[in-house]
Amino acid sequence: MFYNPRMRRRPQYLEDTCKTALNRVPEASRVPFRWTVNPYRGCTHSCHYCFARAFHTYLDMDVGDDFASKIVVKTNVADVLRRELASPKWEGEPVAMGTATDPYQHCEGRYRLTRGVVEAFADFENPLSMLTKSTMIVRDLDVFARLAAVAEVTVSMSVGMLDEGVRRVVEPGTPPGRKRLEILSRFADAGIRTGVLVAPILPGLTDDDEHLDEVLAACAEVGVAYASPIVLHVRASIRDYVMPWLRETYPWLYPRYVELYGGRAYAPKAYQQEVGERFDRLRLRHGIGGGAGRPVAGSRERGQLALSV
Repeated sequence: MFYNPRMRRRPQYLEDTCKTALNRVPEASRVPFRWTVNPYRGCTHSCHYCFARAFHTYLDMDVGDDFASKIVVKTNVADVLRRELASPKWEGEPVAMGTATDPYQHCEGRYRLTRGVVEAFADFENPLSMLTKSTMIVRDLDVFARLAAVAEVTVSMSVGMLDEGVRRVVEPGTPPGRKRLEILSRFADAGIRTGVLVAPILPGLTDDDEHLDEVLAACAEVGVAYASPIVLHVRASIRDYVMPWLRETYPWLYPRYVELYGGRAYAPKAYQQEVGERFDRLRLRHGIGGGAGRPVAGSRERGQLALSV
């Protein structure tokens, strides 16, 4: 589907059941984890750049308004997960959440599926890495603390910008970045390992030293263990949505994005390296660790974390 600036629907929640909860990541993937769990499909955070928009086409829905307004709710996901974790075939490998939908998007307040999933991991003492943009996660601090007492757990926030003008346009359904970091400090105070994905870094909008330093200074204030940068990538499957949105929203930057992403998903390596080097200098100045957290069992490389950032 092409971007249509006039479309914005009220969300519908489509309740469904799942046969499996644990998803194995394809071997060719460039991410440092092998297993994921996603209680929902689609996301009301409505981040315009989200690569996971493409997954809605598998449901005969579009990558535009459908992704942000037709949310599939896997009502039995926690029960199915418990059955899988109890299986003798399961070897207790680390699992990642927040990889294709935000587990703490708005409807989690009603359905509480993510809380049930985290409770299952705590009961089975299974390592977990959680990524979110939502402040709702603080509701489940007690469960994360229980899990952290018996298994390795990392709670990370995706915070690509603190500029509220940019956030309201780019991530219209998310809470302010500083609010996310305030919540993250609660987890750090509880002894839970925390981190920030500074993602996505947007060429011409948030890739300058001033923006990066502002985010990293705020990360240092809340005591995160690591911060890792991810430059925007534009997969072919969402190009017909993202590029028209960019042309409509930031017309003066559109030629730059055509130059960087024309015919490719990732910005040129030289640009990514230059941004990464500046990011690391600023990160070290603030005394923050690097990387995207500890590598999980069986991962071959760290690579770019292709999350629903």
